[in-house]
Amino acid sequence: MRIACLGGGPAGIYFAISMKLRDSAHDIHVFERNRSGDTFGWGVVFSDQTLENLSANDPVSAATIVESFAHWDAIDVSVGENTVTSAGHGFIGIGRKHLLQILQSRARDLGVVMHFQTQFGDDVSAYADFDLIVAADGINSLVRTANAEKFDVDIDTKRNKFSWLGTTKLFDAFAFIFEKTHAGWIWAHAYRFDDTHSTFIIECSPETWEGLGLDVMEQTDSIALCEKIFARHLGGHPLISNATHLRGSAAWINFRRVICRQWSFDNVVLLGDAAHTAHFSIGSGTKLALEDAIKLAQVLDRPGITGREELAAALAEYQAERHVEVLKIQNSARNSTEWFETLDRYLGFDLPQFAYSLMTRSQRVSHENLRLRDRAWLEGMERWFWNGNEDRNTPVQPMFTPYTLRGLTVPNRVVMPAMLTYSADAQGGATDFHTVHYGARALGGAGLIVTELLAVAPEGRATPACPGLWNDGQVERWRAFNAFAHAHSRARTCAQIGHSGPRAACQVPGEGVGYDMPLDTPWPTVSASARPWRQGGVMPQALDADGMDTITRQFVAAALRAEAAGFDMLEVQAGHGNLLSSFITPVMNLRDDAFGGSLENRLRFPLRVIAAVRDAWPQDKPLAVRISANDWVGDAGVTPAEAVEIARALHAAGVDIIDVSAGETTPEARPVYGRMFQTPFADQIRNEAQVPTIAVGNIADADQVNSILTAGRADLVALGRTHLFDPVWTLRAAASAGYEEQPVPAPYVAGQAMALRVGRQRANGARA
Repeated sequence: MRIACLGGGPAGIYFAISMKLRDSAHDIHVFERNRSGDTFGWGVVFSDQTLENLSANDPVSAATIVESFAHWDAIDVSVGENTVTSAGHGFIGIGRKHLLQILQSRARDLGVVMHFQTQFGDDVSAYADFDLIVAADGINSLVRTANAEKFDVDIDTKRNKFSWLGTTKLFDAFAFIFEKTHAGWIWAHAYRFDDTHSTFIIECSPETWEGLGLDVMEQTDSIALCEKIFARHLGGHPLISNATHLRGSAAWINFRRVICRQWSFDNVVLLGDAAHTAHFSIGSGTKLALEDAIKLAQVLDRPGITGREELAAALAEYQAERHVEVLKIQNSARNSTEWFETLDRYLGFDLPQFAYSLMTRSQRVSHENLRLRDRAWLEGMERWFWNGNEDRNTPVQPMFTPYTLRGLTVPNRVVMPAMLTYSADAQGGATDFHTVHYGARALGGAGLIVTELLAVAPEGRATPACPGLWNDGQVERWRAFNAFAHAHSRARTCAQIGHSGPRAACQVPGEGVGYDMPLDTPWPTVSASARPWRQGGVMPQALDADGMDTITRQFVAAALRAEAAGFDMLEVQAGHGNLLSSFITPVMNLRDDAFGGSLENRLRFPLRVIAAVRDAWPQDKPLAVRISANDWVGDAGVTPAEAVEIARALHAAGVDIIDVSAGETTPEARPVYGRMFQTPFADQIRNEAQVPTIAVGNIADADQVNSILTAGRADLVALGRTHLFDPVWTLRAAASAGYEEQPVPAPYVAGQAMALRVGRQRANGARA
């Protein structure tokens, strides 16, 4: 096969090597615009897994690369004068220039033809005499840009500015260095990559960049200023640029996240940064490029590729397999990028928590992963977390720490959230099912049990099988449950009250009936506007002034009944397209009066209800509100930024904690699912609005719970479907963690003791 590689970076050269290793008869030409020794990066970072892949693919070049690696074990996080160090992270790095020299030498030995100082453009027809054209021309790929429609390109230019420099200062650890200036914070990502130099990437917000005057400085002046800012960390060593040809502010750039939904057309294929990019803060760009090269060579080495049809199939296989791995890395990179772009949220943290938040920012490193890396450091972190509640020398996982709101202290941070069970009687009363269902979860160790939505009026039920608190006869069942929970467990209880609004009067789902399917004869429903929640749904009436007064009284009456039933806490449902949510979101609120339009107007009625409930609810008992923090319809609906303002308004009205969910305000929503996918909204509200939050949404294990809490992303963590499947999830997690102080109902003590023994045996076996 005759192959043209456009671009002589690590991706293009390593692909050429990989193809030659599989068949020396391949005629491969690499075209590079720069000279052989030119490079505009400093060091690159590898993982152990990448090194294994390189060794399996080409032991010769891998051995040479290994001999050149710089190794370091620790991460230093410095904020001003203070530093926290965590060990056990195991990084390896190499100079980009030296890596290219190794790969160029190996390619020449294998017979690859290298064309340096050779300009190439975006016209692939110039290479018509080649069987395959590999565009490995980097993040600013000319081939990709010229064929953007064919590659279905999506480029997102990130907010922060950065400058990629080097220094002769040799760092003993991977250093994250944060310095405060008169214009704001500026920080560096620094790591040694050989015996003489370290990479030193400087990053800051655009506001700080302009405030420091970096936008108008020449590169030499910019470097001099940064040397002054980071002087205490550089120890007199200079900062160095290997892109001195850049003038003025061009030395500072914005990272461009590249996604291509199609990686090839005809006989042209993208490789490495030309196809996808991952933010430098997770150090995976070169890793992805080299692993792309290996996979592309593998699929092209299979027998039977004799024409364009077989070639297209091979290139499709290359994309299908590599796309999965790239997506994982890009998701982690997105999390990391957003952390640095919203850094102000976390700079008020104590340094240990700030460092933990930084190290877990991408979600690739979790609580238990840190325990494996540096057990002593993590246990110190756990002691720090507990000591915010009371002094303690023995480390305890954060999920088992108590939490206090007003006069209520929950014994741990685990919440069973509100989930509809469709098990009420015809009068909206709780049944034996509710007593057993909620009672079992209380016995199972969760710190807080939240009921499903209890309708404040019969017409506020989602279905005829949903419970309510609209009359005194409905109180006794809940009073019995609360008495049971308080007598036999340490769990605290919370009633969620609400009105389903436009989502009311629906059939009970199941046996061929989907969610939100209207009853054959629906009762009258109300909403902010006369618009059904879904096409073909019940048409609600727009709530008028009298209706608002009536519903406010109904919420107050339900709150009083919740108090009479013995609940410890109250939550108002103001999300998921229910009545109060229909006022808050512009997707559902089409009013042109004082209750529509601006956020202030859209909040007017929900705040009226919540203020009335707060006045009726005992002052020593906390009040929560559940919201949809993202309508998942872009700027047409509630956005996370607007959710921060909603939370501030709710907090000012007396709400103690925000239960942060998202979506369900319109069937047109396009949520981005994933692990802990709604936790970023809880994080943003907690750390921008300074309001306590409950995180919820695809949270499944103790490791995730502990990571969320310790990183300061939420104050309580709700696990919904997990509790549906496992009523004793918290007891099980306590036994697995070896936590002997978890309260256990007396009849279950022997069972928990056995579970603790099994947990210790497994832990000892794992360490052995």
